[in-house]
Amino acid sequence: MHELDTDGVAAVPDVLTPDQCAEVTAMFDEDARFRSTVVMARHAFGEGSYRYFADPLPPLVQELREQWYPRLASVANRWAERLGEPTFPTELDGLLTTCAAAGQHRPTPLVLRYGPGGYNCLHQDVYGDVTFPLQLLVMLSRPDEDFTGGESVFVEQRPRQQSRPVVLRPRQSEAVVFPVRHRPVPGARGYRRVQLRHGVSAVHTGSRHVLGVIFHNAR
Repeated sequence: MHELDTDGVAAVPDVLTPDQCAEVTAMFDEDARFRSTVVMARHAFGEGSYRYFADPLPPLVQELREQWYPRLASVANRWAERLGEPTFPTELDGLLTTCAAAGQHRPTPLVLRYGPGGYNCLHQDVYGDVTFPLQLLVMLSRPDEDFTGGESVFVEQRPRQQSRPVVLRPRQSEAVVFPVRHRPVPGARGYRRVQLRHGVSAVHTGSRHVLGVIFHNAR
């Protein structure tokens, strides 16, 4: 995960199997699994739709959330110390307890679907006062087979400098880990906060499905 400190994003291969990717993709059409659906065009978020899973989360999604959290919490707490921010619990249950105390009870893992012309504007996934600083996306579809276009776009807004774009094209089963809101970057006077927003470039053909795993809950 050294790339998180140097580049702000990190790709991790083979987080799911192709069969697991197909399983999660099929869930998108199972209404009972979700607590809400967002059609992006209605809110000027882009073109496409995404659905937030309801509690209890599907076992596969719950396992990903539980397994990845401790690993990312160590990075999050190192970042918090550099920026003089509060640290986070070392286990997911501790984070969710903190979220509940702040009125954040609704789960945030989601599946996103984009068709031809679909895209997602640059944004940050902040759902309340408690924000765990890292999240991951898992590519469920096969680039250049199931869809074309649809690159993952990350833009760092650096103080007093021009913004820095990062464009990734994760393969099926590959995850990308990235900051929810900001990360520490060394400067002449110690570490400074650098804001990051993420989005998706236009899909040209086919259908693109992604699993998003966010660790803090929403109000």
